Amino acid sequence: MTIDLDAYFRRIGHQGGREPTLETLRALCLSHPKAIPFENLDPLMGRPVELDPVALQRKLVAGGRGGYCYEHGLLLFHVLRALGFEVSGLSARVIKNLPPSGVRARTHMLLRINLDGVDYVADVGFGISTLSAPLRLETRIAQPTPHETFRLADHEGLYEMQIRIGDAWDGLYRFDLQPQAVADYEVSNWYNATHPASNFVTDLMAARVDDGCRHTLRNGMYALRFPDGTSQRRRLETVAELRAALTELFRVTLPDTPDLDPALGRVLART
Repeated sequence: MTIDLDAYFRRIGHQGGREPTLETLRALCLSHPKAIPFENLDPLMGRPVELDPVALQRKLVAGGRGGYCYEHGLLLFHVLRALGFEVSGLSARVIKNLPPSGVRARTHMLLRINLDGVDYVADVGFGISTLSAPLRLETRIAQPTPHETFRLADHEGLYEMQIRIGDAWDGLYRFDLQPQAVADYEVSNWYNATHPASNFVTDLMAARVDDGCRHTLRNGMYALRFPDGTSQRRRLETVAELRAALTELFRVTLPDTPDLDPALGRVLART
């Protein structure tokens, strides 16, 4: 089964071309994270995260929901493949806020796209630092996007994704070019969605790219972030405020379930 492209394009507001070109790729990498939010309500409520195309279309396209990296990445993967792009999935170890001696598992997904012999990477599912444009798979060059400037650095034979905040570069994750199968993602997805130590199980996270800014939420702390590193923050104190922020700022169609409000209530205590 392939993704309903017409429904996907309506979901993200894309009215441009569908040819497998750099122009199309750039348009999708911007429109997708503006329309489809990053959010982890299902793991927070103890619900499974399904990665098959039917589930992705039902939740992210038809259902007005968002998801985390595997859902965003695989949805865009299926769309790009249906459009005729040469695309493969990669995996990464997140290093943001990690001590120098620390090591995390490969729990993040991004895409590699080849266009006329030139390789690019795309990532529409990295929460507060989601790419809003594809990057050339080249190191040591600063690459502006509609939001921040990014670059790929060399790190012991790996690529390190970095973002420039103000005058400083911050490392986000490291990856190699080994293609991943959906079965590989299923293993990490199971950990992210079910393990009691997973932040996706314990904390509420949401993010959405907007024009010239980013909306981010961690438990009850909302921030409007700008490319120069400045932000405007406010604390959300009640379940009603969380529901309003998720609906109005992050554009999540909230699931109609009695599990939601208790889950939101629990995370307010973690702010």
